[in-house]
Amino acid sequence: MAPVCEATPDAEITLPDHEHSARRARTFLSEAYCTIHHARVLDEAQLLVSELVTNAVRHGGPPVRVRVHCDGSAGLQVSVSDGDPRPPVRRDAAPEAEGGRGVALVDILSDRWGVERADCGKTVWFVLS
Repeated sequence: MAPVCEATPDAEITLPDHEHSARRARTFLSEAYCTIHHARVLDEAQLLVSELVTNAVRHGGPPVRVRVHCDGSAGLQVSVSDGDPRPPVRRDAAPEAEGGRGVALVDILSDRWGVERADCGKTVWFVLS
């Protein structure tokens, strides 16, 4: 198991199933991320957590949880859980479309990402370094 960051403990928040939850997730991330190990990835992390929380609210359902983890390296892991066990689907959004790019952005911008299923939902996570 990777060492846990001594500077920043893991943090988690449960968000309401509401359209403003993505904004709250970005704020939470800016307060919870590790300034020692991955300060340079905050902007990308906020974009990706916003996309995943929006997907969780629109398609997944409650409970919506965001977890931030620093293992003491240059990597930041962010997880978003929701109440639907179905994995997210990457779509090819038309240029004029207002949505449909969340999973594609996670795939393109993160160093790695994945989905873990559970009986009562799923967790989509990404790592930025």
